[in-house]
Amino acid sequence: MEEVKPKLRALVIDDSRVMRNLVKDSLCKTGLADFDFTEVGDGSEAMSVFDPEKFDILFVDWNMPQLNGLDFARHVRSMRSAKHIPIVMITSESAESKQAKAYSDARITCYITKPFTVEEVRNKLSEVITNITKSQEEVVAKTESSKLVLPPPDSTIRKSAPGFFSRLLGKG
Repeated sequence: MEEVKPKLRALVIDDSRVMRNLVKDSLCKTGLADFDFTEVGDGSEAMSVFDPEKFDILFVDWNMPQLNGLDFARHVRSMRSAKHIPIVMITSESAESKQAKAYSDARITCYITKPFTVEEVRNKLSEVITNITKSQEEVVAKTESSKLVLPPPDSTIRKSAPGFFSRLLGKG
């Protein structure tokens, strides 16, 4: 039986259209999820489309005009409603000090250095996507368990107390 891939809404932020396409193509080739992509060219544009209810994961380049990826990630982390959304920094910034800064200052989830391979993306994102899926399943389970469930209509009440409703209504 074929495993059902999770459906994830992803925001891809990079000032290079070629890189956005490469990121999207690589993510699809990982086979980790069925992605629904929204793409933008910089952090400012990302700010205008970002809504925590509309995205499950963010893929962000560091060096972009207007608003860089690190500042965008900081902004997302400052939003209470978006703290749970994984932020994956995909950048050419390979220095360990830059990675440390991204993890500490912007609290990113994962760091991928360009150039990258599909296998590297798969390895780095496998656990992240598993965690997203678990979180989504927990939300569904909580929603399902909080629904008011009414018993199916039947005549057990009428059978157990014959004439009760008639007497109550003054007809018996």
